[in-house]
Amino acid sequence: MSPTHIEHIGIAVKNLTDAIKYYEEVLGLKCYGVEEVADQKVRTAFFKVGETKIELLESTNPEGPIGKFIEKKGEGIHHIAFAVPNVQQALQHAESYGVQLIDRSPRRGAEGLNIAFLHPKSTLGVLTEFCEHP
Repeated sequence: MSPTHIEHIGIAVKNLTDAIKYYEEVLGLKCYGVEEVADQKVRTAFFKVGETKIELLESTNPEGPIGKFIEKKGEGIHHIAFAVPNVQQALQHAESYGVQLIDRSPRRGAEGLNIAFLHPKSTLGVLTEFCEHP
């Protein structure tokens, strides 16, 4: 298992509209998509920087994962996502090294990607996501 590139960096924000304004006006990036992922209780906005994307994440429910993250740690980097050819194989590979899985099998994420997360307790404190284009 070898990632092909960093698919995106997820950044938790309190207000998606304000965050988009910062990324567009101050950094000069262009938001190319906003979507809600209801089962993850989040609204996302995407920006492309070279081959890598920035994913802004706004909670739609304070009890959702992003709401809890912001409550505990404040706004900031939430996760790093690696593009892999096969998420299920990547999960099996990580688990064979004793990495604790959050997801035992892929699920559908933003932009229609197949995704799965590794627990930060097993990944040097960094919430890690595997992404696969279907």
